[in-house]
Amino acid sequence: MARNSNNDVATEFNRIVAGTSIHGQVETKGDIRVDGTIVGTLDIKGKLVLGKSGKIEGEIKCKNAEVMGSIEGEINVSELLSLKETSSLKGDIITNKISIEPGASISGTINMDKSENSTTKIGPANNVEKEQSIK
Repeated sequence: MARNSNNDVATEFNRIVAGTSIHGQVETKGDIRVDGTIVGTLDIKGKLVLGKSGKIEGEIKCKNAEVMGSIEGEINVSELLSLKETSSLKGDIITNKISIEPGASISGTINMDKSENSTTKIGPANNVEKEQSIK
């Protein structure tokens, strides 16, 4: 039976298996699971699942994300970012909600304020200097 609705695309599921390496830009309207390596940018309208063996280097934009693997770069999640105990993230996080399991490794900033005025620094260098303007 042929699909005539654009809504069916959102229910599609993509998978990048271990041993696969992609360099470039990945865009999908559906969900994606990555167990291989991606170097580049990801624009995902659905959910990103990054398996334990998965690695992403670059910029990620998605609706939801469940991370068990490694990310180096910025991740922008419009709803919920879930970092599992095996996850490693080096870079900036912009999200609406975040769940972090004990054992997860984070080095970078977490921004949960849409106005981008509030940033929390996480990792070895916790020395955050705040500038004050006098008017």
